[in-house]
Amino acid sequence: MAALAFRELTPETWSDFERLFRGPGGNDQCWCMYYRREQSAEKEIAAYGVKRGGFHEHNRRRLQGLVDEGRAHGILAYSGEEPVGSCAYGRKEEFPKIDRGRAYRKLQPPPEGAWRIVCFVVAVGHRRKGVAAAALRAALESIRSQGGGPVEAYPVTGPRWGAGSLWFGTVHMFEREGFRKVTPLGTSVLMRKVVRPLKARSARGATRNRGGAGRPASRK
Repeated sequence: MAALAFRELTPETWSDFERLFRGPGGNDQCWCMYYRREQSAEKEIAAYGVKRGGFHEHNRRRLQGLVDEGRAHGILAYSGEEPVGSCAYGRKEEFPKIDRGRAYRKLQPPPEGAWRIVCFVVAVGHRRKGVAAAALRAALESIRSQGGGPVEAYPVTGPRWGAGSLWFGTVHMFEREGFRKVTPLGTSVLMRKVVRPLKARSARGATRNRGGAGRPASRK
């Protein structure tokens, strides 16, 4: 796999995000809004007065609005100048639908300040090359740089209809980054880890091996 660069999803990188999601393997229907929704799709359509056939564009506009307001997080992966993958992450309140899940709501809620890693998109032609795993590591480094804390993930236990159904990532991918299984959630499994803040990590001393430290690389 060629070297990848990473950038945060911001108003400045929105056009790259849109290019990825409109391309082969993207998702220009959901636009990564499914788990961000505060209510059911039916109630949202009624509340926003979405016209027939306009829900996909509504999703795009809602997410762009959240990005503009700094209320949506994400990592974009680039191969050269081409956006080839994304990882949606954020504070737990950014993904309220998770809390409404039938199995999840029976569990003890995560602590305040917890993070969630929810969705991966990888462009066709770049799958099975480690793009999602690299985007996950970049997201964890970004969380670390923002103070760290508890992180939840919900990888699927097996693909239901090919690679396109692995939007939550795989169990093995998260296990490699130190996540531990907590409990099954239907076709997914709840996994958690605690990410140490950047300052605490750097304070261990120069003589200790720190592994692959560093913030996500930026595309110039």
